[in-house]
Amino acid sequence: MTVQHHVSDALLLDYASGSLAEGWSLAVATHLALNPESRKRLACLEAAAGALMDMDEVEQPDNLDQSWQSMRERLAASSDLLVAKKPVALPVATKAPSADVPVLPEPLRSYLGRDAAQLRWKSLGRGAYHIPIKTNDGETSVRLLRIPAGKPVPEHSHGGRELTLVLKGSFHDGYARFARGDLEEADETMQHQPIADVGEDCICLAVTDAPLRFKSRLLRMVQPFLGI
Repeated sequence: MTVQHHVSDALLLDYASGSLAEGWSLAVATHLALNPESRKRLACLEAAAGALMDMDEVEQPDNLDQSWQSMRERLAASSDLLVAKKPVALPVATKAPSADVPVLPEPLRSYLGRDAAQLRWKSLGRGAYHIPIKTNDGETSVRLLRIPAGKPVPEHSHGGRELTLVLKGSFHDGYARFARGDLEEADETMQHQPIADVGEDCICLAVTDAPLRFKSRLLRMVQPFLGI
């Protein structure tokens, strides 16, 4: 199986610059561990950034934030050209979890200390489970989610950004299908209902910066107790 949904250029640029909060960085880094093509894109952007910095080395900026923003805009403008100059890579299969391939790749596994089967999951009800993951950024909420095969997540929209990275199994949400290594980026404009595909439970890494907006009034009432 090959990864179909890659990290966006904008998010990858922010990751390369070191400007992402820890939770977002963890999601992107784990996606990169599962996605050779995105790793190639990151290397290409970093090489381009280094070349641009060498070109601008003589002119030292007074405002470093403005300098990075300018660099970011130049990289974004040139990203299509960079990709066009690269040889087209053949798809690289993403190995499904097995006895030899852990469900949780690094760096995510180090945050939890063990692989998914050895974790102590907390019930969310209706067969769903989660594990909150502690970060120190004060901005994001990070958790593992385990959704039963064939079952839906309650329909919701978003109060901010949400990144969902599939680690095992797959889901579809009416827009697309996401499997191991795929990264979904959602924002305030998206309302959806992810449904785990039949066959096996779907395990995802989910990162948000605002509570989900559930359509169900009952879920909105219990949401503070669930911490989602």
